[in-house]
Amino acid sequence: MLFAENAAKSFGPNDVLTDVTFIVGDGERAGLVGPNGGGKSTILRLLAGDHRPDRGAAGHRGGGLGYLRQEAGLDEANTLLEELWLAFPEARAVELKLEAIAHAIERGDGDLDALIDEQSRLFDAFEHMDGYRIEARIGRVLDGLGFDLPGDRDKLCGAFSGGWQIRIALAKVLVRRPENLLLDEPTNHLDTKTRAWLAGELVEYPGTVLIVTHDSAFLDRVVTRILDLRDGKVDAYTGNYTKYQEQKAARLQEQDRAAARQDREFARQERFIERFGAKATKASVVHSREKQLAKVERVERTKKEAEVHFQLEAHGRTELDVLVVRGVSHAYEDGPLVLLDVNLHVERGQKLVFIGPNGSGKSTLLKIAARQLTPTEGGVEWAERARPGYYDQHQDEALEAGRNVLEEVRSVADGKPDVELRKVLGQFLFRGDDVFKPVSVLSGGERSRVALAKFLIQPTNVLLLDEPTNHLDKTTRRKLIEALQGYAGTIICASHDPGIVEGVATHVYEVNDGACRELLERRRD
Repeated sequence: MLFAENAAKSFGPNDVLTDVTFIVGDGERAGLVGPNGGGKSTILRLLAGDHRPDRGAAGHRGGGLGYLRQEAGLDEANTLLEELWLAFPEARAVELKLEAIAHAIERGDGDLDALIDEQSRLFDAFEHMDGYRIEARIGRVLDGLGFDLPGDRDKLCGAFSGGWQIRIALAKVLVRRPENLLLDEPTNHLDTKTRAWLAGELVEYPGTVLIVTHDSAFLDRVVTRILDLRDGKVDAYTGNYTKYQEQKAARLQEQDRAAARQDREFARQERFIERFGAKATKASVVHSREKQLAKVERVERTKKEAEVHFQLEAHGRTELDVLVVRGVSHAYEDGPLVLLDVNLHVERGQKLVFIGPNGSGKSTLLKIAARQLTPTEGGVEWAERARPGYYDQHQDEALEAGRNVLEEVRSVADGKPDVELRKVLGQFLFRGDDVFKPVSVLSGGERSRVALAKFLIQPTNVLLLDEPTNHLDKTTRRKLIEALQGYAGTIICASHDPGIVEGVATHVYEVNDGACRELLERRRD
């Protein structure tokens, strides 16, 4: 069971949660939704015990807890299998002791009878922990999450891309099968097939599950309750995400109707008070009505949620041939060949999107094009007037925790005045004192907005984007796609997002098995 009771949490002068109360009962699957920066990740940290509430209580009961954070937190020197076994520390300790005893018996070290007795005791303990099935459990989850290439399980965690490292962290949580499960954006780096597998896994999960995600289709498939976090409080709705939207729309509609009725009644009473206020014969009645109005709690009309608002401006016009990639091949140290003899010709105004499974080489090709990475063979040539800007899918992780939001954007602003920077940050919903919020307390969505603001404040006429919609809420994602559609420059993007593939791309390329081949060319007038 997961619970919060009148929980409040502030970071400095910022009140994130004011009065949060809910229960997710044993075996329930709930989704936690709300605007970026509203406190969703803070609630998960309170439930996990990473933070303590300033007031009230929050936590979990009834057994262990698994928590998928937005950062992988792996030991990059471990192999994939070694990292997964860390989810079973007790069983792993017994297994290591058994290995040591087996070596001691083989060498003839120590008291043989005592060693055999200890070995027998440890075999029983390992059986009690279900240790003999752990390897199979690990294998099933790794297969489901797409770790099915030869050598994957002996590969070092540090050799996997960022998206695959998040999958490893997810696998560690799932194989343990704790009684309570917290998942913070579990689908961000998953393709369609793996997302479907995860949905099926969670539907059959026997424990309590709370999910934070902007993937409404995923929530529709998995959850039976929605917790809606707004203005520091939580409202609960029964059903999946679609049912929640219907119920919330009806609730807001009724709230507006109630507010309108109350406004009409207040206006009627105020007219009476104004008309008869000066008459001595009506003084007691007028005074009574004034007291009644003062006691009435006003029903607030619903407010439209603040939205980001920004445009992408191309600075200067490039030559016709913007980028030429010639004979590019690349292999990482001690790893397989990722790209083999890739050739690519990008012309001014084209909007290219790379698709393909995670780990297929999309990010590698983008980094090589952006000159963030030197290929093993081949090279790239940019137009003389090209001003490329590169947005990494982990751009938000590169923010400096010791800075505040304004300082972080100022670090790349090339001397622009603060008044201009604050205007840009305002478009990303950092207004007033919000610009002084420390980066260390920002939610994943807020960090993504800061990273976007940093990126867009720099003058470009070519955008190189690696999964730019990851971690964005639905509104910010929609606004970014609209801005990309209206961008007058050239775009080269790697993305799983159908909104970008179908709504932005003029050319779609598949990157897989070392090759990059064009799948689609379309006109966009």
